[in-house]
Parts: sequence; structure tokens; C-alpha cells
Amino acid sequence: MTSARPGDTRLSLPPLGIGCGSLANADGEEAFRAMVGHALASGIGYFDTAPLYLGGQSERRLGEALRGLPRSQFLVSTKTGRYQDFEEPRPDRGARRSRFDYSAEATLRSVEESLGRLQLDYLDIVMIHDLSRFIHGEHFERHLELAMRGAYEALLSLRQSGIVRAIGVAAMDWRDCLELSRLGDFDAVMPAGAYTLLHRECGPLLDHCAATGAAFIAASPFNSGILATGTIVDAMHNFEPASPDVVRRVKHLERLCSAAGVPLSAAAIQFPKRHRAVSSVVVGCRSAQEVERNSALLALPVPDALWGELEEVASGWGTMSAA
Repeated sequence: MTSARPGDTRLSLPPLGIGCGSLANADGEEAFRAMVGHALASGIGYFDTAPLYLGGQSERRLGEALRGLPRSQFLVSTKTGRYQDFEEPRPDRGARRSRFDYSAEATLRSVEESLGRLQLDYLDIVMIHDLSRFIHGEHFERHLELAMRGAYEALLSLRQSGIVRAIGVAAMDWRDCLELSRLGDFDAVMPAGAYTLLHRECGPLLDHCAATGAAFIAASPFNSGILATGTIVDAMHNFEPASPDVVRRVKHLERLCSAAGVPLSAAAIQFPKRHRAVSSVVVGCRSAQEVERNSALLALPVPDALWGELEEVASGWGTMSAA
């Protein structure tokens, strides 16, 4: 595993990475530490986190789990621009709401705080987080202008100094990843749930990455659950209950995979890596057992005939937004 260095032209990532968001931390700190330890023992050394996740506790826990290990044994990506707001609770759920700040000052402060929580001297990747029309609506253009004048310029300076080895953009909507990546010299993009067995509309972003050498990091290959669990009751699709149309499509995928003797989850986790522009697949794991299972799914043989059938089925579907 190598991260990009100043002057390098491409970021090198392992095929599988571990997402350290709420799912990974769901069973508490000790379970999280065991999960990270098992991943490292299994040869998986790429971990993705963010200041937003658990209000910085995800970064702190990951730093503790990695403390004392040779730096060459792991890669860490984190983010900047979206944070948990500790001032104003959300009245609907009692949870804290997000705060956004894409200024240069906030970005430099965020990176410094991430380095402290992670107990690292440098970060392999830092991505501008959730700068998206899906989230910001009519305020998107204002945030975009601020991010390119502020966060982007700050990250460029940090990359030049070597404190950050690569910079990127991470968003739910692949179209926003594409717009930002065209405006600057980014090393990576991380759209969530955008290139999966259910969602294949992000061809322009894949083409852009193939042409520029930017790493396409495919986060959430299970679309937050349904492609891992199948059409069970209350299956989740992109953090919401699956719609009847999604359930119908997944049932079709399940039948094809079952007939070929392949778990749906194996086809789902392997699918993104079939495209030459995809550098890594990042999936949340909440236990050592899930790390082991996902590693096995990634290595499970899938017949070429099944890939052809899955492709044919998807080509007959209409467009369905991943956001």
C-alpha cells in the first residue's frame, strides 16, 4: 500500500477498505478495536473516517487502535467541511445536526484536529465532505465557491507540504463529485452508493477518473444494507427503508445470484472493482466476523455468465437516483 506523495501522479489503494462510521462503531469501543485489529491481521490496512462520525470519536478510536503500529502498515482517509454541531440539537430525533464550514481557516483547523485525534504525523487522504446539491440545495453554489477558494486551496498547501498526501471529494451524489473534481487537481473521489449492482448511472465520473488517474473509491457497495441482506423485512436502501421498486429489483438480482450459487452480497462487493477506474471498495464493518466475511465475499469466484446476466438485467432498468 502506498499513498500519493507530492509529485506522484496516482494514488495506490488496496482493493478493500474499512469504513469507520456509525456502523463500525455500533457495538462500542472494544468491538471497534477488535474489528480494526482483525482487519490489519487479514492484510486490510485502509481505513476511512471523518470528523463528522460520532463527533470525532471515530477518528479518536481509530487512532487508538492504530497506535504504535508502523505507519507503512496502514492508510487513513478522513474528511473536512462537515461536522457534528454540538450547540443545537435536532428536535425531531434529539440528535445533533450537521455544521458546514468550507473556509480555509476551518479546513486547516480540522486537519490539525484530525491529526491529533488519529495520533498521526500525516494523513494519506483528506476529502472535502458532502459538498452536494442534495444536501445544500439553493445554497450549493455559495458553498462551492467558498470551498474552492478556501478548503481546496488549504488542502493544496497541505499536500505540497506533505502533511496531507492526497486530496479528494466525498459526497452522496456522484454528479457533485464530478463537478468538484473538474474544478481542481484532486487525487480521489468517493461517491457513496453510486456505483453498485443497483446504481450504474455514474459513467461520466468513472470516465473522468480513468482519464485523469484520480482514484475512484466506491463507498457503500451494499447501498447501506439491502445488497448485503437481500430483501428481508425492513431492508434499508441508502439509509432509508427500501421502496417497492428497489425491492423488486433486488429480488431479481437475488434470483439470478441464487441460480448461479453465488451470494448476492458477493456479487455486490465485487461489482465495483470490475471497472478499471475503481481503486478500492470501502464497506462498513462492525465486527471482526464481518471483516472476515467481507474479505471472503471479495475472493469468492463469480462466473462470467452471472456477470453477463446481471449486466443485461441492469441495462433494462430505468435510471434510479442513488441519492
